[in-house]
Amino acid sequence: MSTGLIIAIVVVALILIGLLVLLPRMRAAAERKKAERELVQRRETVAGEHREAAREREQRADMAEQKARMAQQAAEKERAEAGMMEQRAEMHERGMADDELIDEHERDRFRPVMGNGGTVDRDGDGHTMDDTARTAMGRDDDRDGVDDRREGGTTSADYQQGREDERRFERNRITDDVRASERTER
Repeated sequence: MSTGLIIAIVVVALILIGLLVLLPRMRAAAERKKAERELVQRRETVAGEHREAAREREQRADMAEQKARMAQQAAEKERAEAGMMEQRAEMHERGMADDELIDEHERDRFRPVMGNGGTVDRDGDGHTMDDTARTAMGRDDDRDGVDDRREGGTTSADYQQGREDERRFERNRITDDVRASERTER
């Protein structure tokens, strides 16, 4: 045999031995990389599912908050309407809204027993509250500039209370008008 052939056989043998030794390591490395890729893919899938679930919950939370705000506003509206109805009840109890209960043709019949004494709009401003307040304070007509109050009968606190009642009544009337216009818009 020639030396060249022996060297070739030794080289081939060394290559085969090297492959036999390295092949399990290469397979292990390939398996490890495959497992790593699969784990990364699973992580991404699960993370994506969690993110999607988080987005859905966030949307539900936003919707729940919006519904809660709407419910709060509805509750406030109901409270305001209840307050308005309570104010109207007080006005009727005091006889300050008798003109709403009596038709125009019945006014003369009920004038003696009406809570506001059958007050008409003497000053022509469209409201009888100020006329009622003047009557309650013992002032028949303050347009003449003369103080017509009874001796020790009324105080400025009484007058202020009358003005506050008048403002409250006016606010309630405006609120009624706004609600009526909102109902017609719907």
